[in-house]
Amino acid sequence: MNATQTQNEDGETVRFDGAALKLDCGVTLETLELAYRTYGTLNKDKSNAILICHALTGDQHPAGDNPLTGKPGWWTQVVGPGGIIDTDKYFVICSNVLGGCGGSTGPQSGNPETGKPYGLDFPVITIADMVRAQNLLIDHLGIESLFCVIGGSMGGMQVLQWAAAHSDRIFSAVPIATSARHSSQNIAFHEVGRQAILADPEWHGGAYYATDAHPRKGLAVARMAAHITYLSEAALQRKFGRNLQDREAISYGFDADFQIESYLRHQGMTFVERFDANSYLYITRAMDYFDIAAENGGNLAAAFNGTATRFCVMSFTSDWLFPTPESVNLVRALNAAGANVSFVEIESDKGHDAFLLDEPEMHATLSGFLQAAAQARGLENGGRDD
Repeated sequence: MNATQTQNEDGETVRFDGAALKLDCGVTLETLELAYRTYGTLNKDKSNAILICHALTGDQHPAGDNPLTGKPGWWTQVVGPGGIIDTDKYFVICSNVLGGCGGSTGPQSGNPETGKPYGLDFPVITIADMVRAQNLLIDHLGIESLFCVIGGSMGGMQVLQWAAAHSDRIFSAVPIATSARHSSQNIAFHEVGRQAILADPEWHGGAYYATDAHPRKGLAVARMAAHITYLSEAALQRKFGRNLQDREAISYGFDADFQIESYLRHQGMTFVERFDANSYLYITRAMDYFDIAAENGGNLAAAFNGTATRFCVMSFTSDWLFPTPESVNLVRALNAAGANVSFVEIESDKGHDAFLLDEPEMHATLSGFLQAAAQARGLENGGRDD
């Protein structure tokens, strides 16, 4: 397999040629590109690398500025020089997932067989496929063992897949606000979003790349529905209540009378400027198919038998998308597998998105875990070569 490295304003891209990746659906991608960013410096023995896995609508820019949006990265609360994930100490890697729209191979990429964007000719992918692609990247970087793999939500699913399939390559793992399988309720919410996209007349059966009109309305509605699940009732009430939007009285019409309506419409319209509708279909489907226990005869503990990976599992009290019982089930399975695992349920009224926000208890837990894991691995100065 040949690998070609390029660099641009979005970060770095590596292209793998020659039967690069066999997918769970049975298709082999002959060519695969992964867009990624790195922060910090890899030490001499390559033992200080941390892989960050992004969530559904994330990208490869957790820190610094996002060159596409001009806004700060999605985890600047955590990642950066002197931060909890200290880029002065650790070599941090984050790639855009397979199927994404941030530069990695996905539905909008060129199909080598036709020279046109894949659209719906792109094969259906899984979380395991995403991790296999990341595994190729880690090989390309010459890293035998990752110090830690960290992620929340869909990123947490990738963390668990790493731990189940490649435990020999990760010293520690931090799955946050996630689950070992996608629930029926979550599949239902995803299906609402997908149907909104499919119903948009501008979707054109997924072949909209050749047109000037993309399925923006359908994708915006999908984002609005999903965004509600990322918040809690308490957070919505505190931030919006029943406050009216730029008016003194209700309009008796269907404009955005309430602030929450205006907020959701804004979320939808800004989202379509940075995300691809087909990628949304493929990535939500990958989450729906995720079920580690099913892949191990219904026995979740069997997925982690014999693992030497150290785990720190975190959940949030107000997260109803991935509620705490999901994390408890995971922790019980890890305990049954004899794993080294710690678990923290964090008191928060911010809902699922709490892991992306300023949550001091989460930050303190993550900081303490990384310090203890670094000490256990013998990483002096957190991994720096001083």
